Amino acid sequence: MLIGTAYAQAAGGAAQESSLLVSLAPMILIFVVFWFLLIRPQQKKMKEHRAMLDALQTGEEVATAGGIIGRIGKIEESMITLQIAEGIDVLIQRGTISQLLPKGTIKTF
Repeated sequence: MLIGTAYAQAAGGAAQESSLLVSLAPMILIFVVFWFLLIRPQQKKMKEHRAMLDALQTGEEVATAGGIIGRIGKIEESMITLQIAEGIDVLIQRGTISQLLPKGTIKTF
């Protein structure tokens, strides 16, 4: 009396597979949209930034992520000496450089 009657299901394995695919389709679609709208552009931006950092040369004018603007004095593997004023050099990490400025942006110190 307490246990209900158990009914056997008809053979319908193919119907269960298609319903599984239909239930996973929205998740796959969301991942594809995230890939094209968020992940891929961020990877492209990171690649461009890395290429800009690798191409830096002495004498170029740059801006750091902290807002410091200066001229590159010496380049080492992971550090850069940045001249921010006459006789004032600051040692910064290479990755903190956010953008390369056009020549002549900084007035002569």
